[in-house]
Amino acid sequence: MRSSCASERIYKWTLPAFEGELPDGRRYNACPTAGVCVDLCYARAGHFRHGTVLAAHQRNLQYVLDDLPGWEAQMTEELQHRRYRAPEGGTVHVRVHDAGDYLSLPYLKAWLRIFRSAPHVTFYSYTKQVALLEKWARPDQPANFHFRFSYGGTQDGLIDPARHPHADVFPNEESLQAAGYTSQTPSDLQAVYGPNTLGLAANNIPHLKKRQGKETFRALQEAADADKPVRRHGRGPAPRLPQAD
Repeated sequence: MRSSCASERIYKWTLPAFEGELPDGRRYNACPTAGVCVDLCYARAGHFRHGTVLAAHQRNLQYVLDDLPGWEAQMTEELQHRRYRAPEGGTVHVRVHDAGDYLSLPYLKAWLRIFRSAPHVTFYSYTKQVALLEKWARPDQPANFHFRFSYGGTQDGLIDPARHPHADVFPNEESLQAAGYTSQTPSDLQAVYGPNTLGLAANNIPHLKKRQGKETFRALQEAADADKPVRRHGRGPAPRLPQAD
């Protein structure tokens, strides 16, 4: 894991975003319930898509796919290192996935065991795997694990905004404040300690901001869901962003 913010002691574990191909030719989808976010994802732009960054994320995924028990054992051991033990009164945080998601039930269960093995660490995630987390994490949620559903996925309809901690991506800070959301900008730890309604301003990537326009991820997903054809055989691909006239 790598540290992303020394002052807040946040470490991150991540996978590649959405679909791709491993060096050995295997295809993968590390975000099985991604929806309109696919076309707006910062982790599918810039340096995330090339070179050492993508290679590192794909190595993480390959380890999980090829040797889940070995990966779990190594993560469990790693988290006992003194770097993950804050001075008295402090807390070390680990964000699980700044790209990718809980791609399968065995992978999620491995993480739940890891969380319980390291009660001195606070773990958190943004996730679009609403049904999976509600069934397998919520009923016996580790005290040191916090998860927040993020809009823009194919399971948005399962999110209860009055009850579930959630996040939506807005075009800018002004629009999220106008909607009554609390901004994530001051600290990513708002995902852990913030209110149910957390807003993220769109990343400053010009072509993605232009594509998103004035809508939130939630609104774009609702529009895509309303526009998608009935699928009688399987789930089919994630809905795409509505095209401009």
